[in-house]
Amino acid sequence: MKSMPQEYYQKLEDIQAIDFVLVELTLYLDTHPDDTQALQQFNAYVQHSKMLKQEFESLYGPLQQYGNSYTGYPWSWNEQPWPWEV
Repeated sequence: MKSMPQEYYQKLEDIQAIDFVLVELTLYLDTHPDDTQALQQFNAYVQHSKMLKQEFESLYGPLQQYGNSYTGYPWSWNEQPWPWEV
């Protein structure tokens, strides 16, 4: 497997941490839909997640396939490692 710089792993870990927070907030909001503070937190974390993912993808390539991530030229989806392999 291709070796990646330490920054790659740190950025990927940051994305995973934010997405974990979003999962937890989603579960909380399913049972507390009127909690405006939680809604504000959710929206702030969504924005932060999108920013982190956009930055990651601009440096290392797509995180998701099937139209969920843009790709550059040349097509690089088949290059390793894929995010779920690290």
